[in-house]
Amino acid sequence: MPVSAHYALTVLIWGLTWTAIRLQVESAPVDISVFYRFLMASVVTLAVLALLRRLQKLSLKQHSWLVLQGLTMYSVNFLLIYRAAESMTSGLLAVVFSLVALFNAVNGWLWLRLKPAARLYPAVALGISGVALLFWHDLQLGNATGASILFAAAGTFWFSMGNLVSIKVRLAEIPLLVANAWGMVYGALILGVWCLIQGVEWVVPTTATFWGATVFLAVPGSIIAFYSYITVIQILGADKAGYATVLFPIVALSVSTWLEGFEWTITAVAGAMLAILGNYVLFRRPGQKT
Repeated sequence: MPVSAHYALTVLIWGLTWTAIRLQVESAPVDISVFYRFLMASVVTLAVLALLRRLQKLSLKQHSWLVLQGLTMYSVNFLLIYRAAESMTSGLLAVVFSLVALFNAVNGWLWLRLKPAARLYPAVALGISGVALLFWHDLQLGNATGASILFAAAGTFWFSMGNLVSIKVRLAEIPLLVANAWGMVYGALILGVWCLIQGVEWVVPTTATFWGATVFLAVPGSIIAFYSYITVIQILGADKAGYATVLFPIVALSVSTWLEGFEWTITAVAGAMLAILGNYVLFRRPGQKT
């Protein structure tokens, strides 16, 4: 499958997860909800790999990278982002999270000495401006605390570090599906320990809505989307892959139009166009006229 298909699949699936997350956390505490998501994702992935006889023995050093991947991509980042969502508008959260592309570029240069593409910065500027316009009405409400903004920024930065860890995992010669499976196992273990330390009530929801949302978040939202996203990172680089976080709010709002009656104002339409333009600037071929 071409890298463009992986990129589009990531944007589409993660755009749909916003609705699934909302449905999930309505029936269970946030921490437990994230735990169930990655517990299910890890069990399903390991089971499929075992049936296909594609599980392989890994060294202690390889497992250490996968523990770090679980810590940065499949646990702590979600706890921070979900904490932020409890006391800030979804629009502001989307704007902060769209900074992943910029964080990826800066962190890639600082830690791996990867020089970002020259087109990245104008593309990210267009993208973040577009996301801000998409949620302009939401932003005017100003519903955010200092703590929630810090949680959102920290979660975004932590996810960005996970993007770089995935590059190191590839260099450690770990097959992508195997790496994702064990990364999610360690992420679920970290989340489980966290829930125990926090004394979170271990509820087992019985509603079809909760488990339907959890299955979607675990299989398409985690197994398929993370596989596609990390594939894009490995082929195009973390800076370009991070731009997917600018585009999936457009998908989320499109779903909201259908389910919740979201109204596309002039500013929202302009924002979507800016975000798409930024994507074009970032990925256009050298020498192609703008």
